[in-house]
Amino acid sequence: MGEYTDMASELREPTRSLRTASPDVWKGFGQLHQAAVADGSLPAKVKELMALAIAVVKQCDGCIAYHAKAAATRGATAEEVADALGVALLMDGGPASVYGPRAWAAFHEFADTAPSAATL
Repeated sequence: MGEYTDMASELREPTRSLRTASPDVWKGFGQLHQAAVADGSLPAKVKELMALAIAVVKQCDGCIAYHAKAAATRGATAEEVADALGVALLMDGGPASVYGPRAWAAFHEFADTAPSAATL
């Protein structure tokens, strides 16, 4: 497995345990999550790209793993991810220059692709 696949797997059990300890709050969060990333005026893929860029700005590796996987699952292309990460870099500067490449690697891990030399 890869680093971000492992990270998502490692979070599964503690998240499940916390969700069991606080079911109403987590149920509400789950409903919010589903509603926020559902197709609407913006397609779900675009919303996942937004969430990935925000995960970079918030410096959250777990969020990067989840939203990189969701972006790949929703059919985001490497070019679309690169554009979204460019906006994260614009808005966050130096820290995004560290977390953006993490998100880039995570996307490629979940999309099962390797970055081309042209995109490095």
